[in-house]
Amino acid sequence: MDDKTKLKNRLKVTRAEINISQEQLANMAGVSRQTIGSIESGQYCPTAKLALILSKCLQKSFEDLFYLEEEDSHEEKRTR
Repeated sequence: MDDKTKLKNRLKVTRAEINISQEQLANMAGVSRQTIGSIESGQYCPTAKLALILSKCLQKSFEDLFYLEEEDSHEEKRTR
């Protein structure tokens, strides 16, 4: 895998499905609301430990919440 492969997540969708806020999830996981927001927006890649804690908090498997995605070559050109 290379630098073009990014860890993406379904935290926001999963939270909405069970109707909990970023603040509630943050409290459950022992992190700040800002951390949850940053993970959801893709600005922050959680550690394996935090990703597993979030999975447990949301009662989902790691694979249900997190997945790998390659960046689009058009997207790469825009960031240069």
